[in-house]
Amino acid sequence: MTKTLRALLGATALITLSGVAMAETTITVATVNNGDMVRMQGLMEDFNTKHPDITVEWVTLEENVLRQNVTTDIATGGGQYDVITIGTYEVPIWGKQGWLESLNDLPAEYDVDDLLPAIRGGLTVDGNLMASPFYGESSMVMYRKDMMEAAGLTMPDAPTWADIEKAAAAMTNKDTGVFGVCLRGKAGWGENMAFLTAMSNSFGARWFDEAWAPQFDQPEWKATLEFYLNLMNSYGPPGASNNGFNENLTLFQQGKCGMWIDATVAASFVTGADSTVADKVGFALAPDNGLGKRGNWLWAWSLAVPASSDAKDAAKTFINWATNKDYLALVASKEGWANVPPGTRTSLYSNEEYAKVPFAKMTIDSINSADPTAPTVKPVPYVGVQFVAIPEFQGLGTTVGEIFSAALAGQKTADEALAEAQAAVAEEMKAAGYIQ
Repeated sequence: MTKTLRALLGATALITLSGVAMAETTITVATVNNGDMVRMQGLMEDFNTKHPDITVEWVTLEENVLRQNVTTDIATGGGQYDVITIGTYEVPIWGKQGWLESLNDLPAEYDVDDLLPAIRGGLTVDGNLMASPFYGESSMVMYRKDMMEAAGLTMPDAPTWADIEKAAAAMTNKDTGVFGVCLRGKAGWGENMAFLTAMSNSFGARWFDEAWAPQFDQPEWKATLEFYLNLMNSYGPPGASNNGFNENLTLFQQGKCGMWIDATVAASFVTGADSTVADKVGFALAPDNGLGKRGNWLWAWSLAVPASSDAKDAAKTFINWATNKDYLALVASKEGWANVPPGTRTSLYSNEEYAKVPFAKMTIDSINSADPTAPTVKPVPYVGVQFVAIPEFQGLGTTVGEIFSAALAGQKTADEALAEAQAAVAEEMKAAGYIQ
């Protein structure tokens, strides 16, 4: 059934509740297959009870596929989705294009002033909140305390990359299938390039200089990529070029990784019921090189209403339910405070119960240590920690991600990959008019 036909049928359908006839609206929600989003789908009884006049249909996709589908639909005004899950990168760009509906008219109970300032700022365009954060995150080190102790090492709260390399070497035992470190290798601007761009900041690298000239031919990027490739080839799992967030999560939960540097939101999963190492996990800030910038990012997965939606009011009703303080309390009542979506609300971090969660403080410290307006050691003309907030970046990041993933797979050297990235990005930036 086409969405148009379904909408027509939904608009004319009537249900009877307590003798009152009510028009039924169907909305389609597009979301990523991350654990917090899957958990939300399991809690829909609460929404359905409160809003029996709204039927929610789900489209749940892997991260790269979600981005591609949602971008295509919103850019063409396709109207396939009523609620979309988008990131901090897309919101300012799409908001300025007029592709998103303002959420300034959410009800007072939503409490917009409770949103963390860093997260809210990244989702606001010309005074309009264009998306509501479902969870916010930075990145940090998750490590096996028992393996560090067995190696006679202690993980600093604020480690350097040299500390990470030393620990990875000590914890690797390839004979038993245990690898010192797991990092993203799957190609994608939001997969391996999210990690590598954030990592490069701590090495003094940047995507572009102040005149928008690509910088992959500079020594800082060479140092970044060579360190990453050596770390992964020496102490990482086989087939790492195919591993993104979910694959590394599974490896860590199964006890195959001594360390995993990734999204802070993963903390509830590595310490949860599905993890075989739940009681052995420690947390530290993302590494640095003593240059004043850590290798952590800043991100929020947020819910937005496309301007092309034909059910905007129902979509906003859903977003309010999924992202307000009552939803956090609902998750806590069903799953415990450790599983509440983190990183969006000030009130969560002043909650005494949440303060007992072992990763709560490291998460908020990591979020607060990221600065999208000054992400690099050297000056840059762009905003964004693990991305560059220009429309062209989605394509550029994926192109470079594919090149670097191929290098991790052994198909090209670091020098070859950097030269190829430099040429590809320069060509695109010239075509887009940024440079001559």
